[in-house]
Amino acid sequence: MAPKGDITNESLTAAAFTRQSGVFDDIYANNTIVHFKRERVRNHVNQYLQPNSNILELNSGTGEDAIYFASQSHFVHAADISEGMQQELAAKVKKNRLEGRITIEKCSFTELGALQKKGPYNLIFSNFAGLNCTSQLQKVLLSFKPLLTSGGLVTLVILPSFCLWETLMVFKGKFKTAFRRFGSKNGADAHIEGVHFKCWYYNPSFVINTLKDDFEVLGVEGLCTFVPPSYIEHFAEKHVTAYGLLKKMEDRLKDKWPWRGIGDYYMITLRRK
Repeated sequence: MAPKGDITNESLTAAAFTRQSGVFDDIYANNTIVHFKRERVRNHVNQYLQPNSNILELNSGTGEDAIYFASQSHFVHAADISEGMQQELAAKVKKNRLEGRITIEKCSFTELGALQKKGPYNLIFSNFAGLNCTSQLQKVLLSFKPLLTSGGLVTLVILPSFCLWETLMVFKGKFKTAFRRFGSKNGADAHIEGVHFKCWYYNPSFVINTLKDDFEVLGVEGLCTFVPPSYIEHFAEKHVTAYGLLKKMEDRLKDKWPWRGIGDYYMITLRRK
């Protein structure tokens, strides 16, 4: 059973994203860097994913990735703890006539043993730091193996404990942003739509060491290491030339040390032995 504090934090996180669910897509619809991030993540996954795969998506949100993968002829079981997010996803599934490709289940990623649809899956996928909303990432990771086929994949997009761009914000006087990942062992404060909750930061080494007995690492890439985080609004539009150069630098160095581990996020894919 999850510690009481973590259960409370999950409830708060679910409440926050349920409040935001109705406007979530609108907030990011015209954000150039969000689109860049989604394309990078999908390209990363597609280099490993086999056709007609069975995917378990954790913290599926409003279903942007579920819709994408289903449209590529994969099958997606979308799990999320936020009722509001699942309602938005259900509406999209119906609108896109993907009922045969996407199923939905309300389930916390800390309780995957309670999933009604246990697979087996060819891929477990979690995008954009949903897994940073728990202090129990080790427990989550160790629950993956029974849900996967032999040779099944895990792709996670996680916030590391150091972000180069964030730290540089100190020179703009944004000290809270610059240092929020430092000293966050007991969780850093976050808030959405007036609801406060905590998040934790995990480096690639944490994931690798937790899963090393049963999984091999296929790839680690930094995301928004050179390209700035998407919350730096309108950077791509205001600095077109610089943005183009930074994208080229990131594409060239995304999987090189130290750049793969000091972006706003990193992407990691592992394969079950």
